[in-house]
Amino acid sequence: MSAFQPCTQSELVSVYALRALPASEAHAFEAHLESCAACRQELADARPAVDSLAAWPTDVLRPPTPLWNRLATRIAGETGGEALTCDEQPWTEAQWQQVAPGIACKLLATDATRERVSMLVRLAPGVDYPPHTHTGVEELHLLEGELWINERKYFPGDYYRGEPGSSDHRVWSETGCTCVLMASPRDVLG
Repeated sequence: MSAFQPCTQSELVSVYALRALPASEAHAFEAHLESCAACRQELADARPAVDSLAAWPTDVLRPPTPLWNRLATRIAGETGGEALTCDEQPWTEAQWQQVAPGIACKLLATDATRERVSMLVRLAPGVDYPPHTHTGVEELHLLEGELWINERKYFPGDYYRGEPGSSDHRVWSETGCTCVLMASPRDVLG
């Protein structure tokens, strides 16, 4: 049992901890915190839980679309504003694309600003990937199979990093393999 008496403003502690109070109310609540030991203690108790939320993926914290829309409509009704509804965009998994004989890719993400793509790459047994020079950092994580890059053989779980300007003269798989590849789409083939 706490030695502090309940405070009439204690309901604002969690909202303040989540940084959800409007700036004008946050300043007033901060002034209140200086004089209220009960709210300071409640805020200190809430901090570990609130700080752990930063590590959660945003899709875990985002409510499902139907709930989001109901909440937005209710909030708009209470505030007189317009409901910010969320259109449900069904997620569709990218398909494998055959980019060369024995080489298939599945695009995961494109970052045009940083000129990087992330993809799954699958080489069939005995297939060579074309020689290339890296225009940006290339990162590869081998998921299955075995892969030779230049004179080194990689196994599942191995990581490879190619620096800008470096070249891979021979990339091939005797067994076939699948890897996660993050690279520049501007790498120079040949």
